[in-house]
Amino acid sequence: MNRPRKGDLAEHWTLDPKTVFLNHGSFGATPTAIMDEQRRIRALMEEDPVRFFEREYLDLWDDARRALSEFVNADVDGMAFVSNATQGINTVLRSLRLQPGDEFIVPDHSYQACWNAVDFVTERSGAKTVVVEVPFRVEGPQEVLDIIMGAVTDRTVLALIDTVTSPTGMRMPFEELTEQLQSRGVDVLLDAAHGPGIVPLDLSELAPAYCTGNCHKWLCSPKGSAFLHIREDRKHLVRPLNISHGASFEGDAQEKFEFEFAWPGTQDPSAWMCIPKAIEYLGGLVEGGWPEIMRPTTHSP
Repeated sequence: MNRPRKGDLAEHWTLDPKTVFLNHGSFGATPTAIMDEQRRIRALMEEDPVRFFEREYLDLWDDARRALSEFVNADVDGMAFVSNATQGINTVLRSLRLQPGDEFIVPDHSYQACWNAVDFVTERSGAKTVVVEVPFRVEGPQEVLDIIMGAVTDRTVLALIDTVTSPTGMRMPFEELTEQLQSRGVDVLLDAAHGPGIVPLDLSELAPAYCTGNCHKWLCSPKGSAFLHIREDRKHLVRPLNISHGASFEGDAQEKFEFEFAWPGTQDPSAWMCIPKAIEYLGGLVEGGWPEIMRPTTHSP
């Protein structure tokens, strides 16, 4: 039997040397250099917590936000951090006010946790979850487009679309789906849990109403690092899950948006602050950088 072997880059991780670890998609794995960066940030935080949170925190948070926005070509003003993509999905869904009879499209390849969140809000509001059956395997992206677009009605208000599906590993034609759905007046909630670092993302060109993605999987930043991006015309609809000091902040709308998401309460923000290092470090491990890393998954099957 031919067994898989470790790649030449395995030395950059602390994975069990007796195991050829293939399931990177579930929880990711963080290289030694990025764990060192997280320890550095935590040491900075713990040597003077008041100084860190009162004077240094927001600059580091904003630096990370800008680095990630550049990586996915997103408007930085709509970028915020969450702990994971499931939290990002819940943040959007728990903010929106669905009406009885509204329809919410969910392909049956969707991640169960996010599907559960959709069911929760539709059941509570009297809206309807429309589950779209997509076969596995498919002949090509057009088959997926035809099936999902065929489920759109005049009551459809939102669709949950994956970049890469978690249960089946299907690279969805999310670019075409986002364009076609939104041209029909259906907002897209793009689940990019498997997004940054595995497929090219250009959020300015795609312009989904909402997009959330993990950074701990294919960007290899520490667990607890994920983003939520909200299009400018939808920002007023979404509030963070944790209502904290930002709720009474008296700045302008953009300042309030940033403060509400930047300060959910005291927590360890070091995973977010490692994102710039992760982008730089991983991109430097391979000749050709991130475009070469993502080349095999650039196109839909």
